[in-house]
Amino acid sequence: MTPQMSSNAPGSAEGGASAGSPWGDLGRPPLNGAALRRALLVPDGLWSDLEVVARTGSTNTDLVDRVRSGPVEEGTVLVAEEQTSGRGRLDRHWVAPPRSGLFLSFVLRPGPDVPQRAWSWLPLLVGVATATALARTAGVDTMLKWPNDLLAEVDGEERKIGGILAERTGDAAHHAVVVGIGINVSLGAGELPVPEAGSLLLAGAQGTDRDPLLRAVLRSVERWYRDWRAADGDAAACGLQETYAAGCATLGRSVRALLPGGREVVGEAVAVDGDGQLVLATGSGVTQPVGAGDIVHLRPGG
Repeated sequence: MTPQMSSNAPGSAEGGASAGSPWGDLGRPPLNGAALRRALLVPDGLWSDLEVVARTGSTNTDLVDRVRSGPVEEGTVLVAEEQTSGRGRLDRHWVAPPRSGLFLSFVLRPGPDVPQRAWSWLPLLVGVATATALARTAGVDTMLKWPNDLLAEVDGEERKIGGILAERTGDAAHHAVVVGIGINVSLGAGELPVPEAGSLLLAGAQGTDRDPLLRAVLRSVERWYRDWRAADGDAAACGLQETYAAGCATLGRSVRALLPGGREVVGEAVAVDGDGQLVLATGSGVTQPVGAGDIVHLRPGG
């Protein structure tokens, strides 16, 4: 999924039709950067800058490099029509045809009032915000797989339609988090990178116009982020912990947790604790919190 510009020197995605124009595929028109800025860059709003580029390696990588190179204002958003080296969690890659999805990253600076321990909630917060925005705008019942995969039902099966990557960066005095979102919007069955993937289109979305989807996602992120910051990062106090648990498809299921160092734990996912960790009840009757790793949903008897 994910994100200074790559060596491909991406050009603007906001110009008129020309040779190699993005308007060559009218079923997947380009994003309207000017209209998005008018809608989202408002006084006293979170979003301070929004750029749409035609092509880059990874929007997360680009913004992390910018933050490391100099001051970058909170609320800076970078959107790519195509990513050639998009990244997900655990160094996985995110590949999709141009203009077939939403590929964006943004800079957040929670500040000193939010303990850094609470920053682990940011990818989960963005997951909640994105899932609720997609459900409202696209009419697709979107679920969350811990910690931050977006799932939807396609042909009676849960499929991954998106994911979130959060990376801490900056110096000791100016910590920041770069959060990337990747969402498959209009991919058809023959364009899916793996059988387990899906898209909003295949999940029966009532529309695949990316402009209103992007506006809805960023407005939802802003709403949840402001509430979380106002609660000094307390996920329970702002309703985030409860809302995440209500939309988490992992809870109540048997899972296999593949942990750093090659270890694994099998158990029932019973809760998400105050630090955003997944709590597993194992066969030995003990509970174990999992803060990092890969979670596999097991079928009954699996």
